[in-house]
Amino acid sequence: MSVSPDKRRKMESALEQLKKYTVVVADTGDFNAIEEYKPQDATTNPSLILAAAKMPAYQHLVDQAIKYGIAKGGSEEEQVDNIMDKLFVNFGVEILKKIPGRVSTEVDARLSFDKDEMVARALRLIALYEEAGVGKDRVLIKLSSTWEGIQAGGELEDKHGIHCNMTLLFSFAQAVACAEAKVTLISPFVGRILDWHKENTDRKSYEPHEDPGVVSVTKIYNYYKKYGYSTVVMGASFRNTGEVKALAGCDLLTISPGLLGELSQDHSAVKPCLTPQTAKACDLKKVHLNEKDFRWTHNEDRMAVEKLSDGIRKFAVDAIKLETMIKEKILNVKNGK
Repeated sequence: MSVSPDKRRKMESALEQLKKYTVVVADTGDFNAIEEYKPQDATTNPSLILAAAKMPAYQHLVDQAIKYGIAKGGSEEEQVDNIMDKLFVNFGVEILKKIPGRVSTEVDARLSFDKDEMVARALRLIALYEEAGVGKDRVLIKLSSTWEGIQAGGELEDKHGIHCNMTLLFSFAQAVACAEAKVTLISPFVGRILDWHKENTDRKSYEPHEDPGVVSVTKIYNYYKKYGYSTVVMGASFRNTGEVKALAGCDLLTISPGLLGELSQDHSAVKPCLTPQTAKACDLKKVHLNEKDFRWTHNEDRMAVEKLSDGIRKFAVDAIKLETMIKEKILNVKNGK
């Protein structure tokens, strides 16, 4: 007996429907969540790795990284840097065993204003992946979307063939500069944009299609598709499933395990809200930004300025917490504990 398309859709979860229009990415360092929701790709960041590194199930990955860093030698600072890089790669390698696509691995946010250091750290991460038998085609290097980060991304793509994921992206100026640098992918932060508007305006609730984060990503997607940029858009940092469904059709969406769970239990209809055809018909004008224009245009967007600097600070805080944990473990190893 055949099932009508409407009935079939009712039987399918919102997550299954979403996967027809958008590449779904798991925003987590927890392998169990990745196995459960079967995303195409996965993203990590210092906050997610810190949370995962505290779980007993993943202590062997932490221990492996510490052994590696101690064996490499050098000053304590050099050992910690090597352990941090190895830890991020260890998680990435394990994640890649569970997904068909790519994993995003982040360069230390404290390097966000140093282009050359970001490039050097990215090359080190890729070398560690290659030592572990993983080719660079399966890795996206995550960089903060500062001017320096965007230029580092452009250099890594052009000179080294390394794919980059530009994170902490809040302004249209950042999106334009990333497209002009020809990076592989950008991650505009939907939920953090909404957070800012709730905190800084009188309005406290939004319908999904009016959500400032959804509106921002829709504009960026339409601009990229209208002008044929190769850079793809991955909506990130969601606060609710309404935001996710309002961006169905976006190239990729990276979603936390909690929201993936909600979507898997939701059987309402999901239809594409973003399409290349709609994008082609939009009235956005083409923009070119040199460094001076970028800095001024981005600076004019108070929300983006505040959220970019806040995001860099928060990732840096979690990187420092991870380093503190590593230093304690190094001491324990050296003291024979």
